[in-house]
Amino acid sequence: MRNSMPELDQRFSDPGVQATPWREAEAVLESAQLSWISTVRADGSPHVTPLVAVWLDGAAYFCTGPEEQKAQNLLAHPQVILLTGCNRWDAGLDVIVEGTARRVLDPALLERLAEAWRGKWDGRWRYQADPEGLRHPDGGYAVVYEVQPSKVLAFAKGAFGQTRYRSSDQ
Repeated sequence: MRNSMPELDQRFSDPGVQATPWREAEAVLESAQLSWISTVRADGSPHVTPLVAVWLDGAAYFCTGPEEQKAQNLLAHPQVILLTGCNRWDAGLDVIVEGTARRVLDPALLERLAEAWRGKWDGRWRYQADPEGLRHPDGGYAVVYEVQPSKVLAFAKGAFGQTRYRSSDQ
């Protein structure tokens, strides 16, 4: 989400609080060790699971095994919510990305994403790019999805503030 313009929602913010700058929200997305993804099953019921996501060039990326529940859910409902933050009430910043998940098959982008995942945690995410997704060193396989944000929200805690970001290109 390039050229993002923050808008503070006064209804859900403490008096005097300023909108969270986009760079702060983006830093949370870039540095997150763990995120949660919410998808919808074919029958309409929700499904939430933790995963390791990557934020790259203004989009969120995640991967999953092709037979996992979230992959099956995306076949029927590609809309997702990806969120990260901390579990404290009095401090921190939670960031939510809403958008549509689209499968990534571009070889150059898969190479860049494999490198980005290698930089997560302690380097244990040693994927290799593959024409259909990413391969684990043990032979496991994952499909990769991109989420171009349709909406991003940031929830500042302590001094409470809800910021919505929209592209200045809109």
